Amino acid sequence: MIRLVILTALVVVAWLLILQAVRLAKVSTIDWKGLAVAAGFVALAFYLRHVTGMG
Repeated sequence: MIRLVILTALVVVAWLLILQAVRLAKVSTIDWKGLAVAAGFVALAFYLRHVTGMG
């Protein structure tokens, strides 16, 4: 039961954060190239960790 309550709370918090991010994205200019580079860097890090087993 406690797991269900914690999971529900986490889902609600994540949903609110997503809504806030969408609202912020609508009203401000976002450097999409910078975000793409950051996401690519993180993806590369996960890939290299998976391939090499280090990190």
